[in-house]
Amino acid sequence: MSEKTSEIGINGMAHVILTVSQFDKARSFYSSLLPKFGMVCVNDGPDFCYHVGARTAIGVRRCDPEFEDERFKQYRVGLHHLCLRGRSREDIDKTAVLAAELGATIIRGPEERDWAKGYYYVLFEDPDGIRFEVSFIPGKGLLKKGESFGSSSDYIRVGGKDVNKSGLLQNHVKGGES
Repeated sequence: MSEKTSEIGINGMAHVILTVSQFDKARSFYSSLLPKFGMVCVNDGPDFCYHVGARTAIGVRRCDPEFEDERFKQYRVGLHHLCLRGRSREDIDKTAVLAAELGATIIRGPEERDWAKGYYYVLFEDPDGIRFEVSFIPGKGLLKKGESFGSSSDYIRVGGKDVNKSGLLQNHVKGGES
């Protein structure tokens, strides 16, 4: 392939597969959550469950036996969190209620942040502690001419701890504010 290859057209994210240690709990959780997002279960086997719709797909796979005692750690190599885009603020509010009803740990939200103008989201954890976010951004968001990414300081860590805007280290409390 030449260095002058034209842009490659990507049409969204085809799928994400989550490997979980608590497969039965995760299957139940996602089989209740994902249909509310317009996704249909197209495979529900003993080790793999797969939902398709909303212009993407999410699969849940049982981990290998030697990892059954492990849980998701957000800052290990690999996935940090998964985020789907809602169509309205109301969708975010409904997601928060549903996630709580399904027993998810709500980490933050629903609330606004300044990552993009009008950014509104909820962040919660599935049974394995995998972080799942649903967000709404009005209009073109960061693709709008003149817009810029806000809160870049939210992504600074020192010695394994988040640094807040004032430069002080934050302690993360599960299920509470960070």
